[in-house]
Amino acid sequence: MSYPPPRYLGETGELNATYRPVGAAPEWTYANGNTVHYLATGATTNGQFGLYRWEMGPQPSGPDAHFHRSISESFYILKGSVRIFDGKRWIDTEPGDFVHVPEGGVHAFRNESGEPASMLLHFAPGAPREAYFEGLPELGKMTDEERAAFMLDHDTFWI
Repeated sequence: MSYPPPRYLGETGELNATYRPVGAAPEWTYANGNTVHYLATGATTNGQFGLYRWEMGPQPSGPDAHFHRSISESFYILKGSVRIFDGKRWIDTEPGDFVHVPEGGVHAFRNESGEPASMLLHFAPGAPREAYFEGLPELGKMTDEERAAFMLDHDTFWI
């Protein structure tokens, strides 16, 4: 494997880094209190990746088994224990654990620990997952056809 072709062709570099302090407010909060911090979106990384901090309360929560056709998804556990399904088994993770799921890989995650948990979610390439996260609370208001279109639009295929 080699480095990809250069994307920046300047000679002196640019002053374009971004900084997000740890205390920044989350961009999205669910009715159950879970929050999502949009650390780096596909829009801010020129489509290279998306990185989100997912904060879960003690109540059980998380999606059932699914896969994505066009994006990979990775999980890095920051705090607590998150159960992650790797397509074969449920793994009880702990802080510092990492799970990578390539495109097409069946996966799921749940906080079933009874304690708060947080993790980093990394998607590559950087799809617009923000619209997916923000649309989830509306699923119950959608018709079956609207829900199917929403999932297709957001590259989510349930098992």
